[in-house]
Amino acid sequence: MRVISWNVNGLRAAHKKGFLDWISGENPDIMCLQETKAHEEQLPEEIKSIPGYTSYFSTPEKKGYSGVGLYAKKAPESVQYGFGDRFDSEGRTIIADFGEFVLFNIYFPNGKRSAERLQYKMDFYGAFLEYAEKTKQSGKHVVVCGDVNTAHKEIDLARPKENVKVSGFLPEERAWMDEFLARGYKDTLRIFNQEPENYTYWDQMTRARDRNVGWRIDYFFVDQEFAGRLTSAFVLADVMGSDHCPVGIEIA
Repeated sequence: MRVISWNVNGLRAAHKKGFLDWISGENPDIMCLQETKAHEEQLPEEIKSIPGYTSYFSTPEKKGYSGVGLYAKKAPESVQYGFGDRFDSEGRTIIADFGEFVLFNIYFPNGKRSAERLQYKMDFYGAFLEYAEKTKQSGKHVVVCGDVNTAHKEIDLARPKENVKVSGFLPEERAWMDEFLARGYKDTLRIFNQEPENYTYWDQMTRARDRNVGWRIDYFFVDQEFAGRLTSAFVLADVMGSDHCPVGIEIA
């Protein structure tokens, strides 16, 4: 089973840049999108109804902002939009139960705008971890993907020293990722690949992608027990169309 995640930075924009051709060629079993920036009624029919897939969208109250989407060849047993708390109004989360695992597709908040948004991000991290732990304790395997908006270690961004005081690489954000992994989750890419420069996001304003001055902030995590089912984890750095690139895993 091939599962791919991509922050598309606007699904309607991605559609104009050939998203349908790309997904047809890539042929994932499950496709997770973040930052769709559209309410479902704003999406063209060919995006909502891709042949061979069932689609699900979680949208925020505010239009043109946030949002996540999920396409699945085999429809999940159940789908939930959000954690059932104060964070759900921003349309950041789809939780889909596929029987053998529960998939969390999440666009985690960005903390750069203000101290309030950084606190919101940290609170969101806490709410997510609590929900993931409950899911794991219920006997389900957990697969988490999305834009986490934090680079975990120095190897995960091109310029760590210059960014130690920037949200996305703050000590408290990185400490939360340490805690999350210590609870029994694996960063899937690092199971298979210990190399630097596996970035997934590049700032468009500075044309950073041309120089590969990037950040690895898009991830797949799985619970420790499920990690043995993985046959690969990858970054599709050559795929254009967004300021992020897709990431993925293969499950045996």
